[in-house]
Amino acid sequence: MARSAMSHWTKSLSEARPVAYWLDDPGRPDPEPALTGAESCDLLVVGGGYSGLWTALIAKERDPSRDVVLLEGREVGWAASGRNGGFCAASLTHGLPNGLTRWPAEIRRLEELGRRNLDAIEEAVARYSIDCDFERTGEIDVATEDYQARELREWYEEIDRRNLADGLEFLDAEAVREQVNSPTFKAGLWDRRGVAMLNPARLAWGLKRACLELGVRLYEHTPALSLKPHGAGMAVRTPYGSVRARQVALGTNVFPNLVRRVRSYTVPVYDYALMTEPLTADQLQSIGWKNRQGLGDSANQFHYFRLSADNRILWGGYDAIYPYGGRVRAEYDHRPETYAKLAGHFFTCFPQLEGLRFTHAWGGAIDTCSRFSAFFGTAHAGKVAYAAGYTGLGVGATRFGAEVMLDLLAGERTERTELEMVRKKPLPFPPEPFAWAGIAITKWSLARADANGGRRNLWLRTMDRLGLGFDS
Repeated sequence: MARSAMSHWTKSLSEARPVAYWLDDPGRPDPEPALTGAESCDLLVVGGGYSGLWTALIAKERDPSRDVVLLEGREVGWAASGRNGGFCAASLTHGLPNGLTRWPAEIRRLEELGRRNLDAIEEAVARYSIDCDFERTGEIDVATEDYQARELREWYEEIDRRNLADGLEFLDAEAVREQVNSPTFKAGLWDRRGVAMLNPARLAWGLKRACLELGVRLYEHTPALSLKPHGAGMAVRTPYGSVRARQVALGTNVFPNLVRRVRSYTVPVYDYALMTEPLTADQLQSIGWKNRQGLGDSANQFHYFRLSADNRILWGGYDAIYPYGGRVRAEYDHRPETYAKLAGHFFTCFPQLEGLRFTHAWGGAIDTCSRFSAFFGTAHAGKVAYAAGYTGLGVGATRFGAEVMLDLLAGERTERTELEMVRKKPLPFPPEPFAWAGIAITKWSLARADANGGRRNLWLRTMDRLGLGFDS
């Protein structure tokens, strides 16, 4: 990228606020008070993101008499749940390609469970009157290189032969540009029903309100500091008090798990996004986008982008930054060099929007694991359950994970707990410096593959054979 072009594009960032657009909302609810003193309950949920909120809500729906407490270290939805792109996907496996590779024997059941899960989210949004701009628009995977267009068509033909293409439509260059007009688009695969767009922070705040209405006792600014057995149950210490519970569900995801042996299964990866000012009617007409689908490109280092309810464009992805040691720190939440890169990529995709300004620029950590989809388990003789590793796909999949955790705590055999995906764990990450070196080599190899017609080098092919192949 030439320096003059870089300077030109960075002017669009001059007024961008370093805060997530979704969280920069005057309707943001006031936090609940922190826990002080000792509490006891039937079920303690740790974590006030989607994972914990869905767990607390569904626990009360299953048994309204169950006494449920939820602890959040800061404020509900402040981390990944309030900073993501708002793509709520039916897929439980980080996309059909990943699921088909890892669990071919049960992929049909996983796909069906994912569709039912997305339907249940839509039903909950309606039932609890959650104002989160829920739109069942679907998503288009777009090809921006000739080899990607060929691969996209071949993939569609393969899944069509397997009778897995229900709701999917292949779009050639002309057809995809009729949907969204970018000179870079060469083909697309439209999932018409499997993805919804929504306002992620408002979904979290709406789930918080629903939990409170059902009687969940919710404490914010109350980090859980330790987890230990206590009599027939468990005890969690907090800065100003403690909670004793018969059972505990851990929905802390990217943050250090209270069950230490689980920590090696995830690492944090920082993702970044920009939000534009609202498009004028003429600007919107210049790019089409009448059906408001979410979009993502087909490169290894990919972008995701979508329209907000007020016709802004969210543009994120590409750089995925792993900090040495796997530390989650606020200082990593902003990365000006990535914002500048994203701005340049945006105007390459939509040159007709020259002069548009960005109003917000932000980042945050997501948890990833070696199989790129959630994993589950129990500890302390089944009194503690956990789910983690959503890898950027937690807006929808965390509700499924909540159901799994509650099934595991109940000791029930269900269609969820019988899944190989639920019964088996991913491979853990090695300690430093090996984790950092392996991730760095992988990122370099992915960038090389993007620059060389998608050809994967020996490192990536070896990772593929080990079941560790990065495909997004």
